[in-house]
Amino acid sequence: MAVLELVHYGNPILRKKCKPVNDFSNLSKFVDDMYDTMYEEEGLGLAANQVGNDINLFVIDISHIDDNEFQRLFINGEIISGSGESYFSEGCLSIPEITLEVKRPETIVFKYQDIKGDWIEEEFDGLLARAIQHEIDHLNGVLIIDRVPELKKVTIGQELRKIKENSEIKMRQKSENQGLVI
Repeated sequence: MAVLELVHYGNPILRKKCKPVNDFSNLSKFVDDMYDTMYEEEGLGLAANQVGNDINLFVIDISHIDDNEFQRLFINGEIISGSGESYFSEGCLSIPEITLEVKRPETIVFKYQDIKGDWIEEEFDGLLARAIQHEIDHLNGVLIIDRVPELKKVTIGQELRKIKENSEIKMRQKSENQGLVI
């Protein structure tokens, strides 16, 4: 198991709609690495594109907050419906040190596949519903900054620019290092 490198705001993969998972045979190690990365970064959830992988998969673990919960894996998920509404302060591992009040449905019906490829449809509410919506947004190229009024984005503009610049520098360095022959 390994901790994967997070990608940050400014990396184009965060704005892509991720491809569906078609081959379920070799996901176990990647999923274990996703959990390791999420725990290392102290997150509640992590989408595959946040570690540079263009597939529709995310993990969530809120068991340290809700004793009735456990590690969750969602593949090829789709929100079928939502009801109610709530506001909550959300952070994002790909936009470090920024939290924003985001309005989302309180309850959702969510259809997804498990590690074996079996389809499941469940209703979720509270923090788990919010985390699912946050991660499914990632897989559709949507970030928390897209869920707040324009005025709020202006107030964090300088921080966003700095995160984006650092992300672009990191991508450039990675690209240059891949071109080296050692």
